[in-house]
Amino acid sequence: MKRATQSTETPQVGRSVPRLESWLKVTGRAEYVHNLRLPGMLYGKIFRSTVAHGRIKRIDVAAAQALAGVYRVVTSREVREVIPDPYYGPAFHDQPILAIDKVRYVGEPVAVVLASDPHVAEEAVHLITAEYEELPAVYDEVEAMTSKAIVHEVLRPAGTFPDLKHLKDRKNTNVALEFRLRRGNAEKAFRDAHRVFEHRFSTQQVMHTPLEPLVSVAESTESSLTIHTASQSPSFVRIEIARLLGWPENKVRVRVPFLGGGFGAKLYIKLEALVSVLSLLARRPVKISLTMEEQFFTITKHASTFRIKSGVSKEGRILARECEVWWNGGAYADIGPRVTQKSGFTAPGPYDIEHVAVDSYALYTNLPPAGALRGFGIPQLVWAYEGHTDLMARELGIDPIEFRRRNLLREGRPQATGTVMKDAALEKVLERISVLMEWGKPFDRGAGTIRKGRGIAIGFKACVSPTTSLAAVNVNADGSCIVYCSTADMGQGSDTAMAQIAGEVLHMAAESITVVHSDTDVTPYDMATLGSRSLFHMGNAVKLAAEDALS
Repeated sequence: MKRATQSTETPQVGRSVPRLESWLKVTGRAEYVHNLRLPGMLYGKIFRSTVAHGRIKRIDVAAAQALAGVYRVVTSREVREVIPDPYYGPAFHDQPILAIDKVRYVGEPVAVVLASDPHVAEEAVHLITAEYEELPAVYDEVEAMTSKAIVHEVLRPAGTFPDLKHLKDRKNTNVALEFRLRRGNAEKAFRDAHRVFEHRFSTQQVMHTPLEPLVSVAESTESSLTIHTASQSPSFVRIEIARLLGWPENKVRVRVPFLGGGFGAKLYIKLEALVSVLSLLARRPVKISLTMEEQFFTITKHASTFRIKSGVSKEGRILARECEVWWNGGAYADIGPRVTQKSGFTAPGPYDIEHVAVDSYALYTNLPPAGALRGFGIPQLVWAYEGHTDLMARELGIDPIEFRRRNLLREGRPQATGTVMKDAALEKVLERISVLMEWGKPFDRGAGTIRKGRGIAIGFKACVSPTTSLAAVNVNADGSCIVYCSTADMGQGSDTAMAQIAGEVLHMAAESITVVHSDTDVTPYDMATLGSRSLFHMGNAVKLAAEDALS
């Protein structure tokens, strides 16, 4: 297929461009880790815990090991032959590669069977037996605050993120992080308020379930390791695997092709540490592909409980707000403490409130771990504080839009943290939506079994900025162009967007530009593909690199 490289003056940004990878995807030729086969590759199948909390008394793998076709059965004992301290995590080093001494939730990986045939490995998993001394368990996030069931006896902060550097070692508590925010004097403002409203909201665990479940392949030598993985954060994976192994980062290579969806499930370490140690033990490539069911045992979105209290004046102005949020982080923290902190300070909502008190808690429970999922905790909070807003407006007899209009945070006014609102134009969005919805006109709510409703809600999200993205743009001798960046294309069209940005600068058609997928030996560092940050951060990196190439 011939690709044009000639110069063009047609603007590339804003032009409707067919996705660069569309032909590969519709013909089934797109590269995914699920399709990867390597010579001598072994398949791993996971034996999982059947109790929520218990000490491991015995694991019997003899029958599984004796099954014809089984290469090896691995438990934490063998893992520690390679990595003496095999714990990982972006916030706390709390998650073992395979369960050590005790299990903390139903479905936790306890052992792995390796075989050349995945069906043999699956059969062998059913031959493994384990005996546990069951311990008291806790499942509810509010209960976890005072429960005698302690998920982790000791907590060790990872020190990965600057905003979590304040975390210290903790013992005998289920509270991973407490975030507190105080502004003004909420207690006094409540006493002075005309009406005080208090409500409690709860949200359930939610699953990511991308069409492509989690999958990773590792191939190793004595002194190097290559990981092919469906990951949104290849640079982080390289850093964390190198730390676990005690190797320099240049001995660990992480390659990411296309992703079949991610939504936050494929951030940080998921299967990568497990396949790495298995490959080093077996001295052969090892692949683990989770089933859709197994994703439910791996990562979820936080369940939460939110108590919100507001004091309102006679004029319908919110004078004070008190928020308590409990985040159900499951058995391992993953990125939960950052969710607790970054989302916690948005709990008062997009409103101009002088007196605010916020307490946000990240809790351990005996459920599957919780992490990032499309919004980093914001959807749970918006649903709660906007439900609270509607309930107050109804009680006060004020139209819901008018009540929001009176209290909305406007340009130049400080949010609860003290950060001044800039360029958000929330009031303009509110007014435009009310016009489009014809809010002031009569509304037919229907009759009988078919009823209609309408509502309005405003939310905003904590921005993680600035963050680091690097890119390289190479103009070849024949004038063709290659963009190297570590943004993972998981369906959002980032490859095409980066090609458009480079093409805009270099006066080339986006279709003529090649974008190289994440490969830590080739593509520069990127913080991660998350938080809708890539178009701005990586896009600007590509723009600057293209400008440098042009000069």
